[in-house]
Amino acid sequence: MSDTASAGRILEVQGLSARYGHVEALRPVDLYVGNGELVAVLGPNGAGKSTLMRALMGLVPTQGRVHFRGSEVPRHNPAAAAAMGLVLVPEGRGIFGPMTVADNLELGAYLLKRDKAELARRHERVLSLFPRLQERRAQVAGSLSGGEQQMLAVGRALMSQPKMLLLDEPSLGLAPRITEEILEKLAVLNREGLSIMLVEQKAPLALKLARRVYVMSVGSIAAEIDPRTIKSHDELARFYLG
Repeated sequence: MSDTASAGRILEVQGLSARYGHVEALRPVDLYVGNGELVAVLGPNGAGKSTLMRALMGLVPTQGRVHFRGSEVPRHNPAAAAAMGLVLVPEGRGIFGPMTVADNLELGAYLLKRDKAELARRHERVLSLFPRLQERRAQVAGSLSGGEQQMLAVGRALMSQPKMLLLDEPSLGLAPRITEEILEKLAVLNREGLSIMLVEQKAPLALKLARRVYVMSVGSIAAEIDPRTIKSHDELARFYLG
């Protein structure tokens, strides 16, 4: 789909819907993310935000089309999506608790196989971004604090050198100071050119980072807004309520 790439869009979604059994959790949605853009997805609990992320990766049965970097993403094939450079940091982090921090990171670069030099370079990059992980390289991941586990989840995703990062509720259960630290790192990555789609409950923080915002309600996109136009919680609530 060369017109997608030429339009400066790294991700373009057309009529994407998803079901859990007979329940339509995501109604057909259209959206896009530009090259190097950070887009936030906001909405109340149960709005379909996490389902959207899972649908983009092919983790749930879907209908519709997802184009990434000008090519259609194979349906129901998360490995193919990841190989194309579309990488998800899931809600709940999904780290391997009994394994060390270093081993968790190495799993993120499993496609490198025997390229030890490149693996070491990526390790160094991630550990420079999250110095706390450097201090805990030999520690088992399950013993880390919640914030450190989230840093590890993001770091593991970065080990694959994604072209676009999907993050589902990275601040969930974290103290405000740790949340701000992690979101600041995401802002750094975005300034370096990484495209990001961020699902976030803490709307004020997401509004500060995002260039555009999609608001979801009842499994569909209720609005696309410029975050600079939102001046209060009440204004944002209007979009939530439709």
